Amino acid sequence: MTSRAGPTATPPGILGRAFTRLFMRHATVAAVETIADRFRLITLEGPALAGIAWTSGQKIQIAMGSAFVARTYTPIEWDPVAGRTRVLGYAHGDGPGSAWVHDVRPGDECDLFGPRRSVDVSAAAGPLVLFGDETSIGLGAALSSPVRAGAAVSCRFEVNDVAASHRVMAHFGLKDAALFGREADGAHIAAIEASLSALDAVGVTFVLTGKAPTIQRLRQALKRQAVPAKRIIAKAYWAPGKTGLD
Repeated sequence: MTSRAGPTATPPGILGRAFTRLFMRHATVAAVETIADRFRLITLEGPALAGIAWTSGQKIQIAMGSAFVARTYTPIEWDPVAGRTRVLGYAHGDGPGSAWVHDVRPGDECDLFGPRRSVDVSAAAGPLVLFGDETSIGLGAALSSPVRAGAAVSCRFEVNDVAASHRVMAHFGLKDAALFGREADGAHIAAIEASLSALDAVGVTFVLTGKAPTIQRLRQALKRQAVPAKRIIAKAYWAPGKTGLD
C-alpha cells in the first residue's frame, strides 16, 4: 500500500520541518480497527517509538499535516521493545482530528510529539473515579489496564451514543463503568452529580476529564461537598467552539 504523509497534502514549511526533525517522532500506522460508530483503535509503530519510558495518563500529539497543527491522544499502552503504541480515536466533529480518525489507514505515516505529562495519578491515594466523555475512554482503558500497578479505577462517561459506547466499554473490559446519555438540558450532569456524595464517602480521588464546562460544574459540586483539593485531578480535553485544549 502506498503510504500517505498525513491527513493533508500541504508540504511543511522550513520551520515546520525543523521542528519535526528535532522534536517529533516518526511513526507508521500498523493497524486500524473500527470498534463502534465513530470509534477507531489505531496502532502506531516505528523505531522512534522504541525505548520510550511511558506512564499511563501521558499524552501524545499527532501532527495533522503540520507540526503546528496537532491533536492530542492518550496512549492506551506502549510497548517500548516493539516500538508500538495504540490510541483510541473518536471522530466527533468536522475538524482535522476527526478527519484523521475517520480516514486513517494502515500504511499511513505520521509524526508525533511526546509522550509527555497530562493526567498524573501517581500520587493519588485510594481508588480512582474517572469522569469524562468519549474523548476520555482511552484514558480509562490505560488506567484500568491489568499491567498497570495502581489503584482500582471506575469510570463515569457522558456520551452521545450509549449503545456504541457500551461496545467500546466491552472491548476494553471496562466493567466498572457507567454511561450517561447526553440530554439537551443537562439533566444527565445532575445525575452524575448525585453520585458524588457516595463516592466521596469512600475516599476516592476524582479524575475529571473531557468537556471543560462539565469539568467546571463537577468541580463546583465537589467544592460544595468540601472535597479536599488533593483528591481532585482535572484536565480539560476540549471546549465547545475552541481549539488548542488537550
